[in-house]
Amino acid sequence: MSQCRQEPGLSADAQLLLDNQVCFPLYSAANAVIRTYRPLLDALDLTYSQYLVMMVLWETDGISVKDLGARLHLDSGTLTPLLKRLEVKGYVVRGRSDLDERVRVLLLTDAGRGLKQQAFAVPQQMKCKIDLELDELITLKTLCEKLINSVND
Repeated sequence: MSQCRQEPGLSADAQLLLDNQVCFPLYSAANAVIRTYRPLLDALDLTYSQYLVMMVLWETDGISVKDLGARLHLDSGTLTPLLKRLEVKGYVVRGRSDLDERVRVLLLTDAGRGLKQQAFAVPQQMKCKIDLELDELITLKTLCEKLINSVND
């Protein structure tokens, strides 16, 4: 791990100015994106967090709850009520692994699989609402992933 050093040029007071923070535009951008998703996901009767879970399940039906939490960077205290709501909506069922009955797995129901068809339009609709070129979106995604990896190490 590299040494963290003071960057020259900013006074101690300037380091605490909101306009000099990286965290605030990240926070604001994340909130703006989630707000933009809201009407699209309301049509699917999903919250943004539920949408993330469903995307993982559409990719990996039968994933363990533990692996889902790791994939989404969510702890069990956040994930459990979210999964219960998806279960009540009839999109998933929680079961036991065939290999190890101590492991909880998530399985899509027919309704959950069917919801995927309705969700196909969401990424394109979001792309139309975000005024960035494809290469800019790829760069943004790459930088976000790099940031996540650096703070999680």
